[in-house]
Amino acid sequence: MREQDPNHRIAICVDNTDYEMSLERRKVYPILPDPEAERDDYVRIIDESGEDYLFPASRFVFLTVPTEVEEVVLAKA
Repeated sequence: MREQDPNHRIAICVDNTDYEMSLERRKVYPILPDPEAERDDYVRIIDESGEDYLFPASRFVFLTVPTEVEEVVLAKA
């Protein structure tokens, strides 16, 4: 059995052109694993609607953070 990675990736939107209703610039978003989408330079993000959609990876910068940091950063206010 493969050991789970204690770190998780999060994405910060840097370009929401044409996606203004779905993404906010400078906002942190959770990433859902989607290897097939990643091969095509897309990323699966939970957007402002609360649903997951594919977006071009070029619209984000990515960070790998410990689980504890991810939980705090993505916590609902």
